Amino acid sequence: MNTKMVFHGSDIEKICSHYGLKRENIVNFGANVNPLGLSSRVKEAVSSHLDILSTYPDRDYTSLRQTISEYCHIPVDFILPGNGSSELISLLIEQKHPSKTLILGPTYSEYSRELSFSGSTQEYYHLQEEKDFKLDVDDLCHTLEEGYDFLILCNPNNPTSSAISQEELKKILTFCIARNIFVMIDETYVEFAPDINSITAIPLTREFSNLMVLRGVSKFFAAPGLRLGYGITGNIDFLKKMKEKQIPWSLNSIGAFAGEKMLQDTEYILRTRELILSERDRLYLEIKKLPAFKTYLPFANFLLLKIQKEHVTSFDVFETCIKNELMIRDCSSFQCLEGEFVRFCIMDPEANTRLLHVLKTI
Repeated sequence: MNTKMVFHGSDIEKICSHYGLKRENIVNFGANVNPLGLSSRVKEAVSSHLDILSTYPDRDYTSLRQTISEYCHIPVDFILPGNGSSELISLLIEQKHPSKTLILGPTYSEYSRELSFSGSTQEYYHLQEEKDFKLDVDDLCHTLEEGYDFLILCNPNNPTSSAISQEELKKILTFCIARNIFVMIDETYVEFAPDINSITAIPLTREFSNLMVLRGVSKFFAAPGLRLGYGITGNIDFLKKMKEKQIPWSLNSIGAFAGEKMLQDTEYILRTRELILSERDRLYLEIKKLPAFKTYLPFANFLLLKIQKEHVTSFDVFETCIKNELMIRDCSSFQCLEGEFVRFCIMDPEANTRLLHVLKTI
């Protein structure tokens, strides 16, 4: 039996050192970033506009907000850009100052971290593996009756790749607004969904004042280093209060400029969706044939696998892959995920085929 170690998806240097590998040879299936990389059109635009670093950004990010407005089909006044979704999560929690929070889990650990600074008690509502991580909306609402004032959803969810439909979200929001529960929905992965319009909560911000939706460019636009996120809410007073607490010019000039170009690059958006949707379907169908694993219908750009072979751990699968220079995510560190699970994102067809070949040896 292997000695148990847990690596985070961003620990590539530590992994290379441990296994004696070269970073440039590793295919990173753990980061959930678009395999196309940064758009060449965005690269060219940014490299020819570096002089904007000599001026302050527009404090209101007027042009960026207009671009986001057109991209999301939502009023400009609903939009607050920020330094990645991490800044916006922090600002939202600070401003809302919840007393009792419910988090849909298993999910991204940053929500819990930010809540730990706020004084809010936090509990998890567990998605059930035996239900393929599909949410039971009625049961969630029943749980929310127990004195909660804040609900956090990631949709599609990380690491389960499951999703809540817009109709189900409407039901949740209707329930919550009657009980003064504010809802934060993280849509980091929604642009990878087969049908974005059936999943996104952005249109619901016109109807519900107890809602803020967060998005960014890290995953879909392959720009985690840009640190651009944006929040959308129809609650203008709440948005203004968040902005008052925000550090002035929290997003730099390059971030604002590049963000505009990314959201306007329709060719890149279409190429990304064509690649991810076709390869995701192929991988999902192939993995379903393997008796060693159980997988779940994916809505994000990654698949979660439960290991069903006796005496094989998530670390065993991780190590088998990394020795083939393929880095997947061992999901041991995710709360609310009982059992042995791994996660991997969709890369280019050749790399995906390599990973499939290795998984078939398990």
